[in-house]
Amino acid sequence: MQTVDLRGVTCPTNFVKAKLELEEVEVGATVEFLLDDGEPVKNVPRSLKADGHKLLGLKETNGYYVLTLEKAE
Repeated sequence: MQTVDLRGVTCPTNFVKAKLELEEVEVGATVEFLLDDGEPVKNVPRSLKADGHKLLGLKETNGYYVLTLEKAE
């Protein structure tokens, strides 16, 4: 599983970087994104879901969030 660390990246740059990373993986692949609390954890999952990706989980760990998703077509 690929992990993309977006901690310290502000909105909307973190969403753009997430989309670029997803272009590099195969459809059906599972990817983890590390996100800061606040706007990033609210906006990035919502935006990726709106793009059609399947959210598999979102959990807080050590002061940041781990978003797990499956890439859609």
